[in-house]
Amino acid sequence: MQKGIIELEEMEFYAYHGCFKEEQVVGNRFMVNIAIQLDVKTPSQTDSINDALNYVSVYELTKKEINQNSHLVEHLTERILNAIHQEFNYVDWVRVKVSKMNPPMGGQMKAVSVTMQR
Repeated sequence: MQKGIIELEEMEFYAYHGCFKEEQVVGNRFMVNIAIQLDVKTPSQTDSINDALNYVSVYELTKKEINQNSHLVEHLTERILNAIHQEFNYVDWVRVKVSKMNPPMGGQMKAVSVTMQR
């Protein structure tokens, strides 16, 4: 067994999450980072995509959840985390960080983020 962490970094999406009506109409940029720990011994030896975690599938799951509106970033983050665990039941651990860029806070702010792991 050889544990490894695969990271999908700074996936950027435009979506309509938020509690305010304006956020649900105008939308905002969201940045998603995902880290997945799993056994990478087989793919590191075989060099075969068939033995590896499919990064495209992780991206597509994330995109699907991003396209379903939520009021809270916490809700969205939990949905992404659950989707990955359901699709890839062989992973040991997953960390998902969702950042809402330039949130409507009444002042200048780069992002507000929620990170969950299981």
